[in-house]
Parts: sequence; C-alpha cells; structure tokens
Amino acid sequence: MIPGNTKKLPREGIDKILIRGTNWIGDAVMTLPAVASIRATYPKAHIAMLVKPWVADIYKHFSDLDEIIIYEKKFDNPAGVFQLAQKLKEGKFELAILLQNAIEAAIIALAARIPLRAGFDSDARGLLLTHRVRLTEKIKKVHQIDYYLEMVKALGCVSVDREIHMETKINMLEAGNVLREFIPEETRETIIGIAPGATYGPAKKWFPDKFALVADSLSEKFSARIMIMGGKSDGETAREVQNLAHARLINLAGKTTLREAIYLISQCSLFISNDSGLMHIAGALNIPTIAIFGSTNPVTTAPAGDKSVIVRREVPCSPCLKKTCPTDFRCMKLISVEDVLPVAENLIQNNQGCKT
Repeated sequence: MIPGNTKKLPREGIDKILIRGTNWIGDAVMTLPAVASIRATYPKAHIAMLVKPWVADIYKHFSDLDEIIIYEKKFDNPAGVFQLAQKLKEGKFELAILLQNAIEAAIIALAARIPLRAGFDSDARGLLLTHRVRLTEKIKKVHQIDYYLEMVKALGCVSVDREIHMETKINMLEAGNVLREFIPEETRETIIGIAPGATYGPAKKWFPDKFALVADSLSEKFSARIMIMGGKSDGETAREVQNLAHARLINLAGKTTLREAIYLISQCSLFISNDSGLMHIAGALNIPTIAIFGSTNPVTTAPAGDKSVIVRREVPCSPCLKKTCPTDFRCMKLISVEDVLPVAENLIQNNQGCKT
C-alpha cells in the first residue's frame, strides 16, 4: 500500500524507544495495533510513550509500554518545547517513532538529540526525519487503524493482528466496583451507555431530543439503566438530554476519569454514540455499539469490534469533515429515532446474557 522504498529501521542495537502518541482518545485507541507492532519488533527494548494527559490511560492500560511521559500543558509554547526536549534528552533514546503527524513532534525529537527519527513525511517535516514514510493519497483513505499499521510496517516492524482486544485487559472485578460506585442499585439487568457529545464540533452531534427519545424507549422496553457519558465539555448537551427524557437517566458526563469511563462502558449491554473517543472505546471493548455518523467518514474512523453498527444517511455533502455544518445539517436531520431504535433492540436481544 505504501511505496516499498522506505528506509527500514534497524532491528538490533535499539534499547530505548520513544513513541509520540496521538492527542485524541479515539486516535489513541486506533494506534494500539501499531504500538503492539513496535513492541513485537523490539521485545526487549525500553519503550516510552510521550502523550497528552487526557489519553494517557489508553496507553497505560492497553499497551505493553514501560513508561508514560506526560506532555504537560507547560510545554505548549516555544520555551516549553525546548524544556521538554531537554527532559527527553536525559532519557538517551535511540529511536523516536512519531505516530503524531505534526512538525512539532519531529522538532522535539531532533532537539532531544534522538539519532533515529521515523514517521510519515507530513506537515513539511520530512527533512527532520531519518526514516521517512511517504504519506500518499491512498493511505489517507484507509481506516485509521491501517493508517498507523502501514506506517510501522513500512519502517520494518513486524505484522500483528489489526483487531483491538481491549476487553482482554479489563479487570472485571475492578470494573464491577466502579459500576457499583456510580450505579448503586442492586438490580441492573441491562445497562446502556449513550454519548451525545463530540469534542471536534457540533457537526458530529445527533440531536439531544432524539437521544432522549431513544433512551426513553429502551428504558421502558428493557427496564434498562441508562448512563449519559462524556467529558466536561459535553456537560451542556448531557444535561439537555437528561432534561428532555422522561426516564431517569444517570448523567456522568464530566464526572468520571477516563479509566472509570472505560470500566463503565465494559459493563454495558449497548452503547450509542456520535463519532467520538468513547465510541472507539466501546467498539474496541467489543460492546454492541451504534455509531451515528454525519460529517465524518466511517470508512476511516468506524469503531472496531464485530458488534458495531454504523447508522448514517447518504447525502452528497457528507463526509465534509467540517466542525460546523455550513448548510442545512441534513446528514444528521435525516437520521430518525426509527433508524436507531430497531438496531438498538436487535443488538440488545442478541447480546449474550441479556434478559428482555
């Protein structure tokens, strides 16, 4: 898929590796197979991940890394970049693999005196890399899991399973403890999570009143406890859904850590979400997931897992990848409650152990 003239990384003599992780939760989930490929290629190396704090738990709990280095807010300026580079220099890394595409990642690796620097030749950073992978138009069109896998494969890393198996690393006892903390009722036959927010912008968001109608119907039919999930920035949307619903929804938006959210999602019989980081977590946990897509492209960012279903209406202007809709928002307006409910009911009924 990628031109075969990419310079391969050495397999021997690499003892310390720095990976620059991606900045968003969904992207971090989709890099996990690539990180597994790097680990399989260098099984004895000390591998550290440089990453923003809000995605650290993804890499901490679901990858075989030796160290997480937090890219703190204080580094988000020219002086901070230099300070971070000096800190990394002390680590004496021999190789930096840049999953993040920004030129800043290459500048930091160069300033940290890391001799081998590898990644896509994006963002005009090709000359800063010792091992450049050409970012072709073809690779931009594949799923993001394959996007990252193709990069490390071109660099000479070994092939691994592209499937994400987050569920195999979940501690079910701890998951149950987290669940009891947020949903104290003893009887929980069916737990449904909904994520009505989206960090990137409103063009990715289905309507609160429709989420509320779906929640009411599923709550009544399955005696389900329904959690609204999301970050602090989703608070207003979550409250709107909660106020519009007749059922008693448990609003956890902004009230959990990422780790707690992961455990809570692992206990769901169904998860309904816009294209978001929590959607990717649910898919990677192989939770039955309904992913509602409007402005974004499911070909490149559909959730993982064989229990994920995309709900989308084909319109000429979608995917536009815009933060806000410049026209009439038809990609979301055309998606009705009736498009979502039958899919939700089938997924719940087919989910092992669900009592209807």
